[in-house]
Amino acid sequence: MNPIEFFPLVTEAGEVIGKATRAECHSGSFLLHPVVHLHVINSLGKLYLQKRASTKDIQPDKWDTSVGGHVDYGEEVKRALEREVKEELGIKEFESKFIKSYKFVSSQEAELVNCFYTIYDGIITPDPVEISEGKFWKISEIDSSIGKDVFTPNFEHEWKGFISELLSGIDSKK
Repeated sequence: MNPIEFFPLVTEAGEVIGKATRAECHSGSFLLHPVVHLHVINSLGKLYLQKRASTKDIQPDKWDTSVGGHVDYGEEVKRALEREVKEELGIKEFESKFIKSYKFVSSQEAELVNCFYTIYDGIITPDPVEISEGKFWKISEIDSSIGKDVFTPNFEHEWKGFISELLSGIDSKK
């Protein structure tokens, strides 16, 4: 985590209107900055989640989306997704499908989340600096842990909003 790393500032439509440091964006300023999320689903319909390392500045030790990371200033969203997936899970080749973009505001920041998913059965090698552990979860396991301070608020928002429905749709196609 580099405190002098620059993130683009964006409108809710994703238009870049400036830049700010990581520290500024995470200071409670609520400067809207883009992030990428990838939900990794295996062919059995299970969702891979990562447990955030205890050293993370936002939501340490919570289970979260398979991959989540910031878009760097001057970087395209798709390129940021590829970079983050390689850095966090060691996955170099995957086919992502766009789900949606939405604004998420937490107690510390405002993010424009660009959300994707992929079906993937290959090897996953979590980065031990970023992730303390990772595993595939069944829909029922996630459902029974929602609201119990197990997951990040952002993941719970996505789960309730559209990911559980997406997974159910994939599972029903088998």
